[in-house]
Amino acid sequence: MYLDLCGRRVPLQDLGSSFAGLLSSYAPEMLPGGTLRNVPVPSGMVGTLPHGTTIVAATCDEGVVLASDRRATAEHMISKRDVDKVFRCDEFSAMGVAGVLALAMDFAKLFQVEAEHYEKMEGRSLSLEGKAHRLAAMIRDNLALAMQGLVFVPLFAGYDTDSGAGRIFSYDPAGGPSEEHRFYSVGSGSVFAQGSLKKLYREDMPASQAVLCCLQALYDAADDDSATGGPDVARRIFPVVTTITADGFRRLAEAEVAEVVQRVVAERMTSPDGPTAVLRG
Repeated sequence: MYLDLCGRRVPLQDLGSSFAGLLSSYAPEMLPGGTLRNVPVPSGMVGTLPHGTTIVAATCDEGVVLASDRRATAEHMISKRDVDKVFRCDEFSAMGVAGVLALAMDFAKLFQVEAEHYEKMEGRSLSLEGKAHRLAAMIRDNLALAMQGLVFVPLFAGYDTDSGAGRIFSYDPAGGPSEEHRFYSVGSGSVFAQGSLKKLYREDMPASQAVLCCLQALYDAADDDSATGGPDVARRIFPVVTTITADGFRRLAEAEVAEVVQRVVAERMTSPDGPTAVLRG
């Protein structure tokens, strides 16, 4: 028995549980950036490609919040104002992507298929840690493109049904995974977002406060990083905010995000640097 894959006959016994591995064996050109793997990319061209910027995540008492700004830049220009950079992977996990946008978005979609393919072939879902390590292997396979400057870095977050808690995983361009505790940020504005999260984060926050914490961090990142887009009230373009809890993945409706963002903006009119942390003796 055979499966037709992009005009190639694949023996059913070769399918395995990894869809990305199947593509790499039988149709590598279908992988993200597959047609570029053997083509040198001029260094001057890399900067002209649209890049996604800042992603933030914070755990809460119900799970984890994952959010991003909406801006994509090409060199010093804004190439797009309303990019979605947070993707649902499956019912209990999501990924935010920063870096070369075209590759990152294709990669996120491939990982969605990877998770579904594993579940269908094995009859069960991967554990959250298993998904994190499977994602690391896929990033590692992209190292040839990363060495050419076509780098993207995901931030993976999800609800661990085994432990009943939210977890966050970061990666380097070579695929090295690291579990981050409490909060984390990637992208060009991450250093400013991290500082904001460090100031505002509290243990065991409810999801609503974690959402507010992430939106404050994105505002601070946009305040100091030109590549990070702040809330565009005039165009009604607001950050993407998602929660992942025992009830599964949920993307907050635009009206919900707008309500919190407008409160943040109103407070910044009197306190431009945002809320201050309480000092404890």
